[in-house]
Amino acid sequence: MSDTPTPPRSASADAPTADRSSIIAVTALPVLVVIAGVLGLLLPDAFTPLAPTITWALGVVMFFMGLTLTLPDFARIAKRPWVAVLGVVTQFVAMPLLGLLVVTVYGLPAEIAVGVILVGCAPGGTASNVVTYLAKGDTALSVSITTLSTLLAPVLTPLLTLWLAGSYMDVPFGSMFISICQTVLVPVIVGVLVRVFASKVVDAIAPVLPWLASIAIAYIVSIVVAGSAGSIATAGVLVLLAVVTHNVLGLAVGYGVATACRLDTPTRRALSFEVGLQNSGLASTLATTYFSPLAALPGAVFSVWHNVSGALLASVFARRPYGKPPVDAPERVSVGASGSADGGADR
Repeated sequence: MSDTPTPPRSASADAPTADRSSIIAVTALPVLVVIAGVLGLLLPDAFTPLAPTITWALGVVMFFMGLTLTLPDFARIAKRPWVAVLGVVTQFVAMPLLGLLVVTVYGLPAEIAVGVILVGCAPGGTASNVVTYLAKGDTALSVSITTLSTLLAPVLTPLLTLWLAGSYMDVPFGSMFISICQTVLVPVIVGVLVRVFASKVVDAIAPVLPWLASIAIAYIVSIVVAGSAGSIATAGVLVLLAVVTHNVLGLAVGYGVATACRLDTPTRRALSFEVGLQNSGLASTLATTYFSPLAALPGAVFSVWHNVSGALLASVFARRPYGKPPVDAPERVSVGASGSADGGADR
């Protein structure tokens, strides 16, 4: 879903601890989400009344994302603007269109179709930053693309959803725009400001942030699953098939576009994750608020699957060395021998 915060890029002594916490949290997130989903499925009456609190939970997650961002993260966009723009454009073009392709090929019913398309129209999820780091990709670029896509989401997400999903259900563009500003943009900005003016406090609590975000994500999933518990038995397999297809195609397109543009290996890995991993927490929240519980189900399933697929692909990438990173590549934080950003010979 909205996923875990990125590994801190601070040079403080707390950075290695925070890095380890982020890595463990993103690895454990699928387990937490599955447990939350099972609880929502078994105890729908306990979680369904909590639906109005989903927007607040997402706001908390996005606030945590803001806490992990620093002013240099925004400066990096200016250093390699065309690559960051390429990533954002690919994401907001490929994933929505791939979502439409998936729902058309599988002939999905209207509510599920809207949910899948909405996931595709969402900005990048911050789990992409963690798995890019684990995959020895260009983490700074990943953070830049996630930041830029999040800032553009209030306009592009409802606009693309209206265009692609408007034939399935009514899409309230204005209301969605306001909701995304309230639950995504404002919390991120507040988080960045807190980071600027209270950096020492943020560094001190950084190791805890990934776990708090994971708990909030699991909380959202439990409510979403509870709301569609009656439909999961009949639609669950179909939703899973659509989500897996959507995610895998997105990962492939991101890597393929970067390869076609003759970008280096770390950048290819970053773009692959940025395109394929979405802020499905936002998608589920918007679907629950403006469509139906069933429309929120693809986002909940995506939140589990894309963390699993991202971790698996990062593991594969990390074991495939590449040549030296470009001279302007950011310095990466070492997490031990297996997590070092140093590459070997080109393959």
